[in-house]
Amino acid sequence: MIAGNFELVARVVKARSGLVLTPDKLYMLETRLAPLLRREGLPTLDALAARLRDAPSGPLAEAVTEALTTNETSFFRDGAPFEHLRGLLPALAAARPPGAVLRVWSAACSTGQEAYSVAMIAEELGPELAGRKVEILGTDIAQEVLARAREGLFTQFEVQRGLSIQRLVRHFRQEAGRWRVAPELRAMARFLRWNLLDDLRPLGRFDVIFCRNVLIYLDPPTKARVLAAVAERLADDGVLYLGGAETVLGLTDRLVPVSGARGAYALPRVAALAV
Repeated sequence: MIAGNFELVARVVKARSGLVLTPDKLYMLETRLAPLLRREGLPTLDALAARLRDAPSGPLAEAVTEALTTNETSFFRDGAPFEHLRGLLPALAAARPPGAVLRVWSAACSTGQEAYSVAMIAEELGPELAGRKVEILGTDIAQEVLARAREGLFTQFEVQRGLSIQRLVRHFRQEAGRWRVAPELRAMARFLRWNLLDDLRPLGRFDVIFCRNVLIYLDPPTKARVLAAVAERLADDGVLYLGGAETVLGLTDRLVPVSGARGAYALPRVAALAV
């Protein structure tokens, strides 16, 4: 692929998603864009770049961006944030006025395992939430993964990644060799197409935000922009969870680490309170 054409594709993808593509990622373009090339009848990546040059913000640019988005996920991924959440949700419920709903946002939710992991914890806590309703919003820029999340149907391989047999039996129903999330969990979650680079204000505010393993793909200015926007959506006593390799340090002073909780961040005035 001609260097100038690679740079064009990289600019289009970064403008739409914040994802940074470096020349060493050419192999990823070749692998992930091959089905798109076949579908569009394009012989090479250079031919694709020529099409993008004519329409850098059209449907093809959208399809390229979706194809290059990493959708790696699993149930209860990395464990620790979900254990912290188990202690956090009852504390948030106790601090809310009667009738208030606890809102959780799973940003870059992929096929929904993170959102449904949160739903399982909420269902298991039961009386500890004092009858409060929990609403979970999953967002992503890729339509294909969102469709799978809404369906709530997972393969044997997918449920084996992070789920105990006890949780599988309790929260899923087997259907023709696959596993569907129980109706009460699906009722807690809704999935919406949304770009983290877009205006986040229409989403409202959240008591808990998961934005994990997203920042690692962005450059520092874009990370800072996303963190500032996400902080605006966080309740005064809410918690943001980032991935294990991610941090807010050096990027924003609007969020600081929660004492004793790796990967958890809050607004400065409440972050010193350990759950």
